[in-house]
Amino acid sequence: MRIYLDHNATTPLDPLAADRMVQAMRDVWGNASSVHHFGQQAKAALDQARGQVASLIGADASEVVFTAGGTESDNIAIRGAADALEVSGRTHLVVSAIEHEAVLNTAKALAKRGWRVTLVPVDASGIVSIDRLRDAVTDDTALVSVMHANNEIGTIQPIAALAAIAHERGALFHTDAVQSAGKIGIDVRALGVDLLTIAGHKFYGPKGTGALWVRRGVRLITPITGGRQERSRRAGTENVPALVGFGVAAELTARKTIDDQPRLAALRDRLEAGILASVSGTERNGAAAPRVANTTNISIDRIEAESILIGLDLAGIAVSSGSACSSGTLEPSHVLKAMGLPHHRTLGSIRFSFGTSNTDADVDRVLAVLPPLVEKLRSLTTVGGRK
Repeated sequence: MRIYLDHNATTPLDPLAADRMVQAMRDVWGNASSVHHFGQQAKAALDQARGQVASLIGADASEVVFTAGGTESDNIAIRGAADALEVSGRTHLVVSAIEHEAVLNTAKALAKRGWRVTLVPVDASGIVSIDRLRDAVTDDTALVSVMHANNEIGTIQPIAALAAIAHERGALFHTDAVQSAGKIGIDVRALGVDLLTIAGHKFYGPKGTGALWVRRGVRLITPITGGRQERSRRAGTENVPALVGFGVAAELTARKTIDDQPRLAALRDRLEAGILASVSGTERNGAAAPRVANTTNISIDRIEAESILIGLDLAGIAVSSGSACSSGTLEPSHVLKAMGLPHHRTLGSIRFSFGTSNTDADVDRVLAVLPPLVEKLRSLTTVGGRK
């Protein structure tokens, strides 16, 4: 039996979403931009999916732009806003230091072409300070981007308050909600943001699907040029079957997955408490609250994370050491570094992220396997000159 505790990396495709996708691939194969029957059939399927996704975040369907995923949505939001506002003289971008690389590397790309970029630091809580953001935003700030929930430690940011600060200076506000959609309720109006990113594969939809919510009246110059699909904001023929699955997953998430979060929080808390009690030299990373229900990040002293991951995988337990998009790098987590954690804690951090299929038996298995594994690895491994 294998146990999957890496749902922040991706989630399994919901069976109903998969069935609807297969049906669409077989029966709804027209181009949604065509005016004939087959094209209008595809457009109707696309419109239904757009409405389902909009309902998940409390938006109007006309404001939802379909993309190929969270990274593309982040790029369209940040590059699109930057290109639209550059002519006004606003060439300052503010992002938090714990953003996903889709945001951080886009900010670096803007810096190379002359933009001023400010990284807002965080403390050990992993929560962006309202006062620090206020100090960072100036009259030439074009856009502020702060993620809704962090992918590595799960902390939830005070987005509504942060967005209000950006608006006081006339700046737009974007939030990457990839890790919060499907875990907490989202209402784009209540958040007060201008742009919001989600991705289907994080809540049991297909990979390669995403959306960017664009508040009506916000002007973007899209970095993807071509046809006039998606109201000229994302050129290219839409992948109708995949987006049908995206829509189904969004509807299912709104109906049942969010309701499952208290159960997942109980599983997370029991696992977290069990590890901290049974394994010496362990600490939870980031604030206990506010945090999404399914995520815990724990540092295990005197062992490199890779050794723990391999040991757990051999025991049939899948976890991660942070963002899946950073796998393969030898660098410690930029999120934990930004929080000011000492080097040994960043090297030995493990993320457990629960999903709807997880049970108490999964927690029991991890708590049975992890303590002896850590003891064995510590007897064999030296990290940072300590054993």
